[in-house]
Amino acid sequence: MIPQNPDMLLSFINMKLRDEFDSFSELCDVLDLDRNEIEQKLANAGYVYNEQLNQFK
Repeated sequence: MIPQNPDMLLSFINMKLRDEFDSFSELCDVLDLDRNEIEQKLANAGYVYNEQLNQFK
């Protein structure tokens, strides 16, 4: 289960990207997450994925 609060979700996703995954796509595939849903939740909070940095900012 992933956090539903956008700030907690951001922290969780960025930690996983930093420590375990080389890309957001890989994270979503391995954890069986809906990429569009997560991107939308984080975008609504003002965050977008930066592929070069491999993190949401």
